[in-house]
Amino acid sequence: MKRIPLSLLLCCILTTSFAQQKSAKEFQKETNEQYADTSSSPLLKKDLNDFKGLPFYKIDSQYIVTAKIERIDKTKPFKMKTTTDRRPEYVVYAVATFKIKGKSHQLNIYKSYGISKPEYEDYLFLPFTDETSGNDTYGGGRFIDLRMTKGNDMVIDFNQAYNPYCAYNHNYSCPIPPKDNHLKVRIEAGVKYVSKD
Repeated sequence: MKRIPLSLLLCCILTTSFAQQKSAKEFQKETNEQYADTSSSPLLKKDLNDFKGLPFYKIDSQYIVTAKIERIDKTKPFKMKTTTDRRPEYVVYAVATFKIKGKSHQLNIYKSYGISKPEYEDYLFLPFTDETSGNDTYGGGRFIDLRMTKGNDMVIDFNQAYNPYCAYNHNYSCPIPPKDNHLKVRIEAGVKYVSKD
């Protein structure tokens, strides 16, 4: 299997690194522009030729949540499983607690371990699966990019959830959301997935 350089893998994980500072509409526009651009698209050439835009759920404010953040101090790094034998190291940065449709949920927020570049210092990673995974959305889960905040609250906009690059191109190595990050609710927000098989 063809392997992708680490720098490109980081790009795969951090494609929408400033997503939480944008509106969902801006996120959709910029993501479609990126996927249509031959210099940045993860799509296979045959799929890029027919690309008209990603399928998104309708933007829905009920999936923009303000989560309470419990930071985890002195957590040990662990090797996250991926779609290949690559095992990038992460730490659990915090546990986010929030409500959707009146019910409380929790997700772990991760921080990459061992990346020394200052521009990535406040980047956080939220991989998750939910009850749409494998049906309306990619079975391998979806990602949300976040930034560190000073307070104990963090806005998480599920309208900005996106598929890993390996959903479109098997040459990429993508993190698999840990079992702890499965939501027992349908998150009908963000990018959908239509299998090419």
